[in-house]
Parts: sequence; C-alpha cells; structure tokens
Amino acid sequence: MPEKRYLFTPGPTPAPPEVLQAMSAPVIHHRGADFRRIYEECLLRLKEIFRTENDVLMFAASGTGGLESAVANLVSPGDRTLVVSSGAFGERWAALNKAYGADLDHLAYEWGETPAAEDIRGRADGAKVVFLTHSETSTGVVADIQALAAVAKEAGALVVVDGVSSLGAVPLETDLWGLDVVVTGSQKALMTPPGLAMVSVSEEAYARLGTAPRFYYDWEKTRKAQAKLDAPFTPAVPLVAGLNVALGLLLEEGLEAAFDRHARLGRACREGIKAMGLELFSPDEERSAVVTTIVSPENLDSSRLVAHLRDKHGVTLAPGQGHLKGKVFRIGHIGYYDIFDITSALAAVELALIEFDIAIERGVAVGRALEAYEGSTRV
Repeated sequence: MPEKRYLFTPGPTPAPPEVLQAMSAPVIHHRGADFRRIYEECLLRLKEIFRTENDVLMFAASGTGGLESAVANLVSPGDRTLVVSSGAFGERWAALNKAYGADLDHLAYEWGETPAAEDIRGRADGAKVVFLTHSETSTGVVADIQALAAVAKEAGALVVVDGVSSLGAVPLETDLWGLDVVVTGSQKALMTPPGLAMVSVSEEAYARLGTAPRFYYDWEKTRKAQAKLDAPFTPAVPLVAGLNVALGLLLEEGLEAAFDRHARLGRACREGIKAMGLELFSPDEERSAVVTTIVSPENLDSSRLVAHLRDKHGVTLAPGQGHLKGKVFRIGHIGYYDIFDITSALAAVELALIEFDIAIERGVAVGRALEAYEGSTRV
C-alpha cells in the first residue's frame, strides 16, 4: 500500500490543517461557556454562508439526516409533494417522501439530464412541497435552482433544496431565490469531516409544519434550544469547533472568490479530461463546478480503475453510483482544493489508464488543464 494518500472525491473532501487542529483540541463540555461561544459564532457564520436571515438548524447527522428532517417536519401522510430528480440523490428525496406516506409525484429525468423549469409548470400545482436537488453529485449536473424554485413558488408550494454539495461551492441564494429550506452537510464544500447536517428554515415553512411523528429531527425543538445557545441534544463538539474554523476560512476567502475558484477548477478538470481523449458524462458548462464525471474507456470497468488508483497509487476518486456503477468515475473539486490537486488527479488517471493499456493522448492533460486555469484568470 502506498504511504501517501490523495483524496479527490466530491465528499468527503480534505479538511484544512486549521480545521483538523481545532478538532484535535481537548474536548470541552457542550453546556459550558467555552462551547457556547464557538456554537454562537458557528451559527452566525452559517447564516452568512447560506445567505439567509432565517434560522440555520444544526444536527449531528449526515446530509441525509438533514434531508429526512425536511420531510419529517413538512410532510404529513397523504400530502401531495413533487420530487424532481436526475440522479441518485434526487431519488433519495423520492424514497424519503414514500417512507413518510406522501402522495408523491416523481418527475424523474434520465441520469445526467438537467431539469428544466418549464417541465414542472403545472405539475407543481396543488403540491405542498417541491423537493429539488441543486448539485447532483452522482452525475455532475448542477441545476438552475433559481428558475425551478420560481415556478414552484408561483404554484404556492414550499421549496426544499438539497444543497449538500453545492453550498459554498456554487452560488446559492437562499433568501433572494425564495428557498424555504436548504440542507447541507459538513463534508463537502464546507471542508469539515462528515457528521454535521445544517438546515435553513423559512418562517413560511415553520407556519406549514406537518403532523408526522418526529423527535430528534423536530425543527421547533432545535430552534428553541439554539435560540438559547443550548443544543437540544449533545452536539458533535469537535466537529462544530472544526466547522466554525472552516466557515471562517471560507468567509475570509469570500464566497464570490470561492465560487470563481471552483468554476476555474472545474473548467481545468474538464479540459484536461478532454485533452486526454476521454468523454465527459457531466455537462461541459461553467455551472458544473462541483464534480467532473467521466465515461470510462470501452472495456474498462470504472470500478477496477478506481480500485487500481487507490490501491497502487494512493489516489481515491469516486466510482459510479446506481446503474452508472462500472461505467463512470468522478473527480471532485469542491472545498480545500487548488489547481495542483486537479493536475495530480489528471496525472494519476493518465498513468493508470496507461497501465491498463488504454490508448490515450499522453502527456497533454496536465498542460491543457493549466492553460484552461491560467486563461480563466486573465483580464
């Protein structure tokens, strides 16, 4: 096994040293003044990242826990809902709605397609909630949430968005776009290890809470406790400390600068892949700044490629999911990444493909990626 490890997935993503240092400090009590100061600062910083004046609720959970909290609090059995999906995580919205007894209308696109606002016009009529996925990391598609949300709001529906991999990576305007609920996780663009879910909730969403049984994910319970800086249940203290530092780093960089960085890294990755002679599965557009999804060469199972990179070279990429398993692989570029991470990932893919005797254009991917990255910074 190689000693050095490289993580190039869209989640979990690497954490900056400052974040890891904060997490390695001695554990403090979650009811004490020291933690309350960290907790308060972290909650305030989250509102800046979400670009909202609403409460941002925090749970010790994965991003899926945050998604479930939205369904548990808003959907009563028999409520009509609309789920728009174009990949694995959109389908997770559908599975959660079924689990809570919703009267579900599922607008399911082919994986890799981009949802269109006009397609939900009419279908959102009568729906209490429309569930959307901003960044579909199984495919690389980043949807036009502003346009989709506008149609849903016209129909009188609440708008709930899976922003687990998009928040902090690409523009997401919670209040400006009228998004009632946005869910994210700590392990993506927020540069913190997995284990925290954050959920922004509008006043309109609070006014339309459902009747499904809930306890741990009860928004009202969490909201009241957070108002007193007293979490309703024991929080993940080291993770909150780490997240607070990560949010500070992101705000110091500036959200617009972070969005630009991610767009440039995505462009560099796509150009490097194309220069190698490989086919993109994810859209070749500026919005696709979260993850680049690549079609595996013919007769090469992408799971074998991913395993080979991990076991021989210490490089971890993401495999395909669902019916794309074995057909695609993915390179993440959100969070604590720079251009040298992208060129390292591209060089590793090139080396592995050569080792599999795949005929590719050799020695051009890194140069083309650097050109694309450099060119995107010129005035």
